[in-house]
Amino acid sequence: MLEPAQVLARYPAHRWTLGSLLASRAGSAGQREFLVFGERSWTYSQTLLEVDRSAAMLQARGIGAGQRVGVMSLNHPSTVFVFFALARLGAVMVPVNPEFRAEEARYVLSHAEVSGVVCSPTALETVRGALAPTPLRPWLMLNEPPEGDDAASRDAAAAPELFDAAVQRANAGAPAAQPLGSAAPAATEQADAPCVFIYTSGTTGFPKGVMHSQRNVVLAGEGFVQRMYLQPDDRLMCILPMFHINALFYSLAGALAAGAALVLISRFSASRFWVDVARFRATEVNTMAAVSTILMRRPRDEFVPGHALRKIYGAPFTAEIYRVFNEEFGVPSLIEGYGMSEIPGALNNPFLGPHKIGSMGQPSRHPDPALRLAELRVVDDAGAELPDGQTGELVVKTPMLMKGYYRDPQQTEAAFRDGWFLTGDLAWRDNDGYFWFVARKKDIIRRRGENISGAELDRIVELHPDVVQAAAIPVPNELGDDEILVAAILKPGAALSEQGLADWVRERLAAAKMPRYVVFVDALPQTPTHRVAKFKMRADKTLQLRAVDLTAAGAAARGSAAAAAPTAAAKPGARSA
Repeated sequence: MLEPAQVLARYPAHRWTLGSLLASRAGSAGQREFLVFGERSWTYSQTLLEVDRSAAMLQARGIGAGQRVGVMSLNHPSTVFVFFALARLGAVMVPVNPEFRAEEARYVLSHAEVSGVVCSPTALETVRGALAPTPLRPWLMLNEPPEGDDAASRDAAAAPELFDAAVQRANAGAPAAQPLGSAAPAATEQADAPCVFIYTSGTTGFPKGVMHSQRNVVLAGEGFVQRMYLQPDDRLMCILPMFHINALFYSLAGALAAGAALVLISRFSASRFWVDVARFRATEVNTMAAVSTILMRRPRDEFVPGHALRKIYGAPFTAEIYRVFNEEFGVPSLIEGYGMSEIPGALNNPFLGPHKIGSMGQPSRHPDPALRLAELRVVDDAGAELPDGQTGELVVKTPMLMKGYYRDPQQTEAAFRDGWFLTGDLAWRDNDGYFWFVARKKDIIRRRGENISGAELDRIVELHPDVVQAAAIPVPNELGDDEILVAAILKPGAALSEQGLADWVRERLAAAKMPRYVVFVDALPQTPTHRVAKFKMRADKTLQLRAVDLTAAGAAARGSAAAAAPTAAAKPGARSA
């Protein structure tokens, strides 16, 4: 096994841009497989060619330095081509959750002021509905042909040859081609210019556009080589969505930095997970708490023995997850870590150990010891560093720090104190330098890997004409992350049901934001400044017992729930981004 520094040393130097990193790998490993999607694959040289073609097409659509292009799709090769092509032009990719409803997509696309949108055929109607009430009139382009005779969708495919031709070439087994040279747009990429906005939920109720530079992406990818001891023959299977920082900064950038292969799965399927692992000869995969727990609890006849999977990155991993994946599934290395959209790859358990189950790990390292990736402290409310063993807020300094929140200088300023990024998470450090997650200070619900704003849910629920006031809080579930509980005060005489309130939310927000529990109350606890005291709600374990569980399993269990004794809240685990 090569040391991480030896892996990077196999390739020519780059200029800390995505284009130069891709060219570096294509120059010395051009015939090696890089991108795999279903039955199709692209070598490094073929990927470079498709990026050239995509950049030329985007430039012809008027895209230049600093402009933003939305991408709203399940995982797809076009996202990779667009990401690198936009970076080549000095432009910015704005990935959007394809499960968003029109109102959610409208905010992101409008706030980012996109000049164009690349989307899947299934997302086209949502994109059009999102843009209709706005003054924006970006061009629209499909990333794959629509199914059936959908003339409206065909009209949106302004330049179908951009991605359709790439698929056709891959299907035909086209030989590796040289870059287009003079036909490709001249690179205007700059290492420290923004290349991607990751919209993440915040306590204001509206997503914030986290701006990251090309240097940040490259550093994160090289850091992931160190974190997971990636090798050139590794095959990273990406099951997490590419509108998240994990898939872009770890799986994609990590595979590229190692000169390895990236296997894109359109979306996670628990029943097909082991089939895909075996089919694509995957050696590494990134998960999250809910995914690992679901896989652990699936029927064992779905497991495919003889697979090549050796490494899993994610968080948090319980002792039972370690046991099942090590002993029953034969995966020897599970690495826990911590990061946020603003600070990717801040902490991880060392690949070679020692591993501390449930820990966020130690400050992440780069293969080059001269490059320090992360410095972390635990501080009190005044910013003074606390001794080991004491709980306080985790603050971070890292060269991969975001460039700020797009068009939000106030939130950007509020995120820092004396040059340190304030995570809003409570943690403590042990005597060995390992950090341990305790709780979240911010009004964020972590569900299925999504950061969900409690304030956004409050705002949407309170738009209902029968609701006086509402508050959404996280409650523990059986998968080790959060479920959403909404408590609401109704107007006198209102006939609204718990299911009716959930339906109201479902019509306006993505499925991941649907409350599982709804409870109607006479009053909500208040702070001295007359805000809802959500910390008091979280401490009230009777709320979940009194709430209506809207899942089918919950509905069947409601009859006995009232007699059940209150259960202690599960201890939150470390987050991975």
